[in-house]
Amino acid sequence: QERLVESGGGLVRSGGSLRLSCVTSGIIFKLLPMAWYRQAPGEERKLVAQIASSGITNYTDSVKGRFTISRDNARTTVYLQMNSLQPEDTGIYYCNSPLSGSGTRYRWRQGTQVTVSS
Repeated sequence: QERLVESGGGLVRSGGSLRLSCVTSGIIFKLLPMAWYRQAPGEERKLVAQIASSGITNYTDSVKGRFTISRDNARTTVYLQMNSLQPEDTGIYYCNSPLSGSGTRYRWRQGTQVTVSS
């Protein structure tokens, strides 16, 4: 059975940095696109960054130049380095494998909470 375990969240001040990790197992990680999503308080979950199996990355406009998604196929882990954090980055961050359109391959796990204070 597939497992996706997010970690690395926390409370930081505006301008700070965090590195999120999503350790997976039970999936054919190296063949799958992976992505990070954010659900801000009172809002729908939205895609923040994605990385293809080839390593090609894509970001939502609000995080370009500040966030970097990466993957380690040997460790079946996807990362999200978040720099210059701002209060609007606050939310619960989840990892998943995106499908074409807006779907995702796996059920949502607990995510990891990121809180940025001003």
